[in-house]
Amino acid sequence: MTDSHRRPRTAPWQRRIRRASGGRIAGALAAAVTLAGSALTMLPQTAQAATARQVERLDRGLTSVHTSSGNLVSWRWLATDPNDVTFNVYRGGTKLNSSPITGSTNHFDSGAPDSADYTVRAVVNGTEQAPSERALQFRPGYLDVPISPPAGGTAPGNSPYTYEANDASAGDLDGDGRLDLILKWQPTNAKDNSQSGYTGNTIVDGIKLDGTRLWRIDLGRNIRSGAHYTQFQVYDYDGDGKAEVAMKTADGTRDGTGAVIGSSAADHRNSSGYILSGPEYLTMFNGQTGKAMQSVDYVPARGNVSSWGDSYGNRVDRFLAGTAYLDGARPSLLMARGYYTRTVIAAWDWRGGQFTRRWTFDTTSSANSGKGYDGQGNHSLSVADVDADGKDEIVYGAMTVDDNGNGLWTTRLGHGDAGHVGDLNPSRAGLEYFKVSEDGSKPGSWTADARTGQILWRTASGADNGRGVAADVYAGSAGAEAWSATDTTLRSATGASLGREPSSMNFVSWWDGDPVRELLDGTRVDKYGTSGDTRLLTGSGVHSNNGTKATPSLSGDILGDWREEVVWPTANNTALRIYSTPHRTNTRITTLLHDTQYRTALAWQNTAYNQPPHPSFFIGHGMPTAPRPTVHTP
Repeated sequence: MTDSHRRPRTAPWQRRIRRASGGRIAGALAAAVTLAGSALTMLPQTAQAATARQVERLDRGLTSVHTSSGNLVSWRWLATDPNDVTFNVYRGGTKLNSSPITGSTNHFDSGAPDSADYTVRAVVNGTEQAPSERALQFRPGYLDVPISPPAGGTAPGNSPYTYEANDASAGDLDGDGRLDLILKWQPTNAKDNSQSGYTGNTIVDGIKLDGTRLWRIDLGRNIRSGAHYTQFQVYDYDGDGKAEVAMKTADGTRDGTGAVIGSSAADHRNSSGYILSGPEYLTMFNGQTGKAMQSVDYVPARGNVSSWGDSYGNRVDRFLAGTAYLDGARPSLLMARGYYTRTVIAAWDWRGGQFTRRWTFDTTSSANSGKGYDGQGNHSLSVADVDADGKDEIVYGAMTVDDNGNGLWTTRLGHGDAGHVGDLNPSRAGLEYFKVSEDGSKPGSWTADARTGQILWRTASGADNGRGVAADVYAGSAGAEAWSATDTTLRSATGASLGREPSSMNFVSWWDGDPVRELLDGTRVDKYGTSGDTRLLTGSGVHSNNGTKATPSLSGDILGDWREEVVWPTANNTALRIYSTPHRTNTRITTLLHDTQYRTALAWQNTAYNQPPHPSFFIGHGMPTAPRPTVHTP
């Protein structure tokens, strides 16, 4: 992209006017631009829309990570803190800093033992505030959260199984300001939808960071186990200060109090282990007790199984889920079915203990039929305010659905396994979207304007491109880089070749002290380099999840400052081992949990083929001062 194509970043009200005047672009291949390698100019970061969004009331998330030379103490800068807040750090009753800490939210206590006890105190208008909670101690370098595997068993057809800790999410289940973990247990005989056979039950636990299990939900024999069947969402939907948990249920699901949903005797499994008949429910569970508060019919119903693309039960049971601020202020629940052919997304509000359906998007409806929305879904989705109107959209593979449930754009470039939405090119106004394609007749990967779907650059077609990542991993090129499985090079934010690809193309993590992101794959974290990658962390005694996808249970900014933690299960599945960075940073950014694009990304991370979270603004080399979100807490 040449300088003449660059637009100045516009204010949200200007972008709303632009959107109202039209400019939704389909058939975007015709608008593809020439690759170019010119340097980018960083534009100023803009804050979120003026409407204050509801977010979690969080504590400081104070951590103490022990190293051989001392302890790194780090904490959250909350969006509800003043812009000029400073901090004092205490070990016991002794203040460690000679003057208030202004430029970061971490402090290194040299030579301190791993048992040292820390608190932090905000200083507002020269007045020191009350002490925070005591720091969580990461020694040696990690925190173990004890977990208890469910008992194994034998499924019909003499299929024995045990349980492995799988995907996890985070939310404040009891309202104490500290995030809790929600863990999906998957049986070892779990199946991909394309595979026949019976499975054990899927189990979901709510767990505090000290290992206290708040509840256990057993989804029962009428929910098949596998990556595509159970997508669970954890969020405070009703604004009472405590997160709820939503997921698809069926006859025989047992909630956290032991109560059964539907018929406990029903068995809807067929001789191949698929479940193609019987009622399907959407249930909202109380996050503190696990009690099922309401169950409604799942939308859409499976209907005619073959109408989803095959008759044996593969495509009909491909589910996605997410959370979005569709009204610009409060979160709504998204539950979806299908992406290879028909796609249906249902948006739900949870208010006053009741579900209300906000809208339903169906690619086969009269409003959408024939417009190129069928068959565009990924094995995941993303949520972002792509048109800067203050309300979130759903980026569903090669198409996007507007906040009101209408189709916004489609590139007609089809299904793929990975997609990334963020301010990938900070010299352009708005957000960009990088995606890989499974169809060998389509571009192997492409980047589009997230508002319109206009293709900005693309790579050659010819193969199933199964993996791809976009993030600023190389300080030598402005903006985010992108790379993928069938491409042979790292590409700049404008698509130009930068040379050697990173050694992995899975997850990414802000791990060390600079704002350039690191590579996360399997049980390791690496730093990209043009001649080779440098190992920063190797997880000890842990395992990754989801086979060749090799993903952690959870990765994101869940504790400490803005850098990201990684959560892996231990090899024996008796703990969730949380790693937090031991590196100091001089960069100060509001906790990413209060950037709602990032926060909703943590919520949908567990969906099908897990993808890493991206904030609504650019974090990377040469970044401007990070914006402060406009939010409120319950």
